[in-house]
Amino acid sequence: MSDELHQQLSIVRTEIDGIDAQLLDLLNRRARCAQRVGEIKAEHGEAGFIYRPEREAQILRRIQQMNPGPLSDDSVTWFFREVMSACLSLERPLGVAFLGPLGTFSESAATKHFGHAGNLQPQASIDDVFREVEAGHADHAVVPIENSTEGAIGRTLDLLMTSSLKVCGEVVLRIHQHLLSKEDSLDRITKVYSHAQSLAQCHEWLNRSLPGAQRISVGSNAQAAQLAASEAGAAAIAGEAAAERYQLPVLANCIEDEPNNTTRFVVLGRQETGPSGRDKTSLIMSAANKTGSLCNLLAPFSEHGVSLTRLESRPARHTLWEYVFFVDIDGHRVEPGVAAALAELEKRAAYLKILGSYPVAVY
Repeated sequence: MSDELHQQLSIVRTEIDGIDAQLLDLLNRRARCAQRVGEIKAEHGEAGFIYRPEREAQILRRIQQMNPGPLSDDSVTWFFREVMSACLSLERPLGVAFLGPLGTFSESAATKHFGHAGNLQPQASIDDVFREVEAGHADHAVVPIENSTEGAIGRTLDLLMTSSLKVCGEVVLRIHQHLLSKEDSLDRITKVYSHAQSLAQCHEWLNRSLPGAQRISVGSNAQAAQLAASEAGAAAIAGEAAAERYQLPVLANCIEDEPNNTTRFVVLGRQETGPSGRDKTSLIMSAANKTGSLCNLLAPFSEHGVSLTRLESRPARHTLWEYVFFVDIDGHRVEPGVAAALAELEKRAAYLKILGSYPVAVY
């Protein structure tokens, strides 16, 4: 290394060291401010819910708007999520239940939303995820609600009908499916384990590349990885988190049939969420079993200028051949147009349940 090059690098590295010292000081100042927020809440008897989804969404959107680069919005969003996660944990780590075991896409979604300082609590089933929060053993739940390829997650929808929990956020996760195995060749694969949704998402790839392999549906992709790690001739379809956790080599990358395969998760809690400035509201409704009843239910949204972004039907549990409708609309329930539409809908619907208003996912 020449003297000139060494001198130039030394100048830049000294500047980096100085910036790092400033960053460390600023991060700790921010943490002390976060602690003070907790103290003020405690003084006014509002220490129960330390996580405010609307406030976090506002911070992340503002950071993205201020970001001049060269760091991408994704990078600064990840960084500030981790900062907020660490600051919250100084008061109390948030307990977050999700569909386990460790290594699932649900774990990835929970970490993406709550950061690595959250107290992640894997559960054996979606039912157990709901129960963990309802019983107060966890603060929040992260559960899948729909996939861009395979549609709605029926069990989540069924539980939302009866649960007291409220939707307070959403996570959108790009799903990359990989074939994991200790075998070094596709020719040696005789069986493929995965969750039924993942097997369906990779159906055409499996037909082309492993037409003779047995396809075995299991409870989660992480469980599939555990099985593949212990059996000769076995492979699993799972994500990078499972590959790392169970030390399984990736035999084939990104084998999902749809290039934009994405899963949407909802965050559940026991509290209402205030408006963030860019929100959506989720609800369940049912109509009387007569001609034109669904059109009658949808009319208030159009009349009050509210955009309907999702409409999903699901068989009603109590009556044969009757249905309930899961609806997402733009806007928070306290906004005048949304409030007026919901008030009118309540008069017309045979059944209406507001699942929650919450910030639109910040990517």
